[in-house]
Amino acid sequence: MPILFRNDFQGRLPRVNEPHVLKTAGILLERAGMSGAELSVVLVGDREIAELNKTWRGRSGPTNVLAFSLTEGEDVAMAGNLLGDLVISVETAAREARIDGISVHRRLDILLVHGFLHLLGYDHEKSDPEAERMFRKEKELLQDLTGKRREEMIRLAVNVDHVATLREARGISEPDPVLAAGLCELAGAEGIVVHLREDRRHIQDRDVRLLRQTVKTKLNLEMGAAKEIIEFALELKPDMVTLVPEKRKELTTEGGLNVAGQKKKLKGVIARMSKAGIPVSLFIDPDSKQIQASSKVGATFVEIHTGRYSDAASEEEMEQEFQLIAAAAEEAYEAGLRVNAGHGLNYVNTSRIAALETIEELSIGHAIMARAIFVGLDQAVREMLALMM
Repeated sequence: MPILFRNDFQGRLPRVNEPHVLKTAGILLERAGMSGAELSVVLVGDREIAELNKTWRGRSGPTNVLAFSLTEGEDVAMAGNLLGDLVISVETAAREARIDGISVHRRLDILLVHGFLHLLGYDHEKSDPEAERMFRKEKELLQDLTGKRREEMIRLAVNVDHVATLREARGISEPDPVLAAGLCELAGAEGIVVHLREDRRHIQDRDVRLLRQTVKTKLNLEMGAAKEIIEFALELKPDMVTLVPEKRKELTTEGGLNVAGQKKKLKGVIARMSKAGIPVSLFIDPDSKQIQASSKVGATFVEIHTGRYSDAASEEEMEQEFQLIAAAAEEAYEAGLRVNAGHGLNYVNTSRIAALETIEELSIGHAIMARAIFVGLDQAVREMLALMM
């Protein structure tokens, strides 16, 4: 699809998901029956768009989007399939997103649709009926964009803690979580997750050392910010660590880390890990305060806690929790963080989370191990991967 895209925005934040913008532009061309037309999309800052606004419209100050049509109302074929140029200010889009209470990427979608319709000849300034016609078309296209799934497949990381839990229940040597990790990788998992708890209730130090030697994809060590575990991680050097809250009596991690309430401590831990070349993820609830705190303490990733979504007792509650996760994932991405998600996801509720474009990886353990009892571990992993496509 001939989309000419350039990101000239010089600001560090918000971070723009360039594949998302390209995908949106491609969908708009497809929906208009103009897949062969050439469209240019350029992202800039306020200063650059203000200069264009002054030069071409005689108006001072920045605007959100400028549309430069190369057809001037003529048939696209008459212009050699050159539709036109869209120039969007990321800074203005970010301000408008904050006012509207939406993500920057949702605002960019709105501006792409608005500018694209101008290129097609719609003009809301011409008359009230024309404004209404353009509004209806914008609404139609935005609804269509919302229903489109991601194109790049999300990654699956499998937590093998429950294999160790079963072993420790008998105090013997099997089943072996290291062997389970290898089977998960062979079935297509792109990461292995283990939680080394202070009380060593399931995963043991020896397990993690063996996994460090045998895992071919990526080893993610979940851990509390306890001195002993920190020292172990620094010695082991896993591919990444995920800091989680840890209570001795909990059956599983019950909620997200309170990053905002312990920024000094976590910043120190992250600094030590970073010096050792270990990226850090923070397991947090889908909460704006925790996202901003995670960015300030220097985390590379956040893992959005999906527990309340997974445990929702009604469709309405599930929808509310999903929207919180979607908004949090967008906000974290735009804050410069990489985004994962997990906790409680299963064969019924995973697909919708997997469709969120800003999430790179899902961490799933219990559901896969429970399914494996009936169909085998290889099949259980493959079935989950199929749901994530």
